[in-house]
Amino acid sequence: LNIFVLNKFFLFPKRTDLNISSWIYLFINFQNRMAKEIKHYQGNSEEVGCYVAGRPLSKGNCYFEVTIVDTGVRGTIAVGLVPKFYRLDHQPGWLPYSVAYHADNGKLYNGNPVGQQFGPKCARGDRIGCGIHSENIEAGITTVFFTKNGKEVGSVEVPVSAEGLFPAVGMHSMGEEVKVDLQAEWFLEEDDSMMMVDSHEDDWGRLYDVRVSGTLLEYVGKGKSIMDVGLAQARQPLTTRCHYYEVEIVDAGEKCYIALGLARRDYPKNRHPGWSRGSVAYHADDGKIFHGSGVGDAFGPRCFKGDIMGCGIMFPRDYILDGEGDTDDWDRLDIRPGHASVQNVLYLNDDEEEEEDGEEAGEQEQEGRKVTVFFTRNGKLMGRREMVIPPGGLYPTVGMLSSGEKVKVDLHPLSG
Repeated sequence: LNIFVLNKFFLFPKRTDLNISSWIYLFINFQNRMAKEIKHYQGNSEEVGCYVAGRPLSKGNCYFEVTIVDTGVRGTIAVGLVPKFYRLDHQPGWLPYSVAYHADNGKLYNGNPVGQQFGPKCARGDRIGCGIHSENIEAGITTVFFTKNGKEVGSVEVPVSAEGLFPAVGMHSMGEEVKVDLQAEWFLEEDDSMMMVDSHEDDWGRLYDVRVSGTLLEYVGKGKSIMDVGLAQARQPLTTRCHYYEVEIVDAGEKCYIALGLARRDYPKNRHPGWSRGSVAYHADDGKIFHGSGVGDAFGPRCFKGDIMGCGIMFPRDYILDGEGDTDDWDRLDIRPGHASVQNVLYLNDDEEEEEDGEEAGEQEQEGRKVTVFFTRNGKLMGRREMVIPPGGLYPTVGMLSSGEKVKVDLHPLSG
């Protein structure tokens, strides 16, 4: 009778005077008590310890959560789904037909011992959730999603057997301890960043390796090289009616390679704002300003989690932007990647350096009217930079380049 899953975290009572019916009764009551219980690693850090739930996820119970009580020595905690007869000396996600989000490195392991960058790392007190969006066993595939502290990190399609996918937790170092809630419910938190009633997706004309959830932007790129920039560009340029916007750093990620600025409409998707012509940006990781060049100038302080960075334009009183507001036809826009003659000193990569036609850039910079762009940090003015407005205007543009980076954007803050 395959209704029990024994593992290194708990054992059933040692009773020999019980018949099958009694065992089933004990199992059901025990499972209810264990629906939200502490599991801790009891190995010697040489072997993996794995807990597998007794029942698979289903339409009626499609989600579970694991709270990290203690990260122990290495924090090698994995949360995911596995087939019914999974090897308990392997982390979830390492073997075929299993998938897991690993807390120590933020990687996703999908039936392979080599992970791929997926989300932020997790620490003590964080809640990792895992669930299925839809059940499609007949097709042999289903969509599995993961959350961190109630917010979705990402999803992946995985193969599934007829028996289904079972909640699993893996650990691999002394002191690791988690609380498992097999009856958790997942829903979008009703705050400004996660409200799906007003998703704010229409605010963005271009999103590359960036996921939008309400006012929250999250980097979902590889973060391995200079070409992995995640770019979010607003659908509308700054105007005399809306001349300023702000970005709050919700999570600095691994490197805080977050840049806030303005860029031309056809700005290349794999370049941080400020690196190529027709753009200017304040970079959080080093406090430098980049203005159409891969080499920045000292400008202001570095920015960290919780800091609010702002960018705006001081328009002349009589300024009128040609074609102001006429920016809806994104599908027919012919976007050609720009190039830069100077490589960013922070992300050296000779093989991926882009080159620019200097004469063409010089001619375009002479077009348009000059305005003063200014930047703020936590409500205080950091400095100004004069630049030419390119045809079509300057668009709020946010760049990110390391795992876990998240920002909350307000494209229409109250300002004087």
